[in-house]
Amino acid sequence: QVQLVESGGGLVQPGGSLRLSCAVSRSIFSINAMGWYRHVPGKQRELVARSRTGGSTYYADSVKGRFTMTRDSAKNTVYLQMDNLQPEDTAVYYCNADERYPWGQGTQVTVSS
Repeated sequence: QVQLVESGGGLVQPGGSLRLSCAVSRSIFSINAMGWYRHVPGKQRELVARSRTGGSTYYADSVKGRFTMTRDSAKNTVYLQMDNLQPEDTAVYYCNADERYPWGQGTQVTVSS
């Protein structure tokens, strides 16, 4: 059973930055695509970034130019660098591979002054 463990969330002021990490319990070298999602209670889970091996990275319009997704196959970890955070970015953030694996516990990001 693949496990996903997200970390790096926290409370940050508008305009601040955070870097999220997602540790994957198997090699990500052969995983074609990994993504970062976020969920706000009462709303559907939203895909914010998706990185394909050897391909381009998709970003939701709402985060384009502010978020950057990277992956480190040697560490089986994917990252989400989030800059210029805004209150509307407040959510629980998760990673997954096209929703194929059980969801982790997520990491809470709160943007507030």
